[in-house]
Amino acid sequence: MPEVQLHVELLAYTPDPEKLISTASRTCYSAKDLDALREMAEKRDNGPYIRGVLGSGHTSVIEHASFTFGIEGVSRTLLAQITRHRLASFSVQSQRYVSQEGQALFDYCLPPRIRALGPEAVERFREQMQTIQDWYDEWSHLLGENSAEDARFVLPGAAATRIVMTMNARELLHFFSLRCCNRAQWEICELANRMLDLVYPLAPTIFENAGPSCLRGPCPEGKRSCGRAAEVRQRHERRRSHGEE
Repeated sequence: MPEVQLHVELLAYTPDPEKLISTASRTCYSAKDLDALREMAEKRDNGPYIRGVLGSGHTSVIEHASFTFGIEGVSRTLLAQITRHRLASFSVQSQRYVSQEGQALFDYCLPPRIRALGPEAVERFREQMQTIQDWYDEWSHLLGENSAEDARFVLPGAAATRIVMTMNARELLHFFSLRCCNRAQWEICELANRMLDLVYPLAPTIFENAGPSCLRGPCPEGKRSCGRAAEVRQRHERRRSHGEE
């Protein structure tokens, strides 16, 4: 189906991230050698120690843990937002090298508000995407060899893309604080929450308070607040309960 849905999976991550972070942090404060520090991380409960470190503001140590995500079924509109997070690494399906010519219809993302208007609105949107496909094919034919480089200029923000993205834990916390917020654009908000669902079980101490600012205090949006802090907290509790199973 040309209309695609969001899919995200964790492709790779730092093994035992909290043990590594505990070892890295203890290196800063202890005269012990690495073998002794690793043994401490293996035998002790690292949760209370990491909470204390993070509570003191020593957040640079969590940069040692990184997570790589495979993301599909997202729009080029989302791509423009997510690449603003400059402390991340991105590999993106290229519209220059991956031609859409000859397809019945390119893959696209449908906004939920359009879907909510009913089948006629959904079909109208699909027809508009089909018109754009026809424009793309027209320019591809006229431009000839290597046409995708310029024919792509008519493709819409709804055109779907595929991303591999790596972030360290510190940048993920920042990402979640901004993008799990209900006031974030709907697509990146859903992506951020699914990413948090994936990493929370792997490093529950690091991510135990991850999410929008309303989990940790008043909403910084003031009068522009979504007013749904209770809903956000419920999702947070479900995530924690699932991670403890």
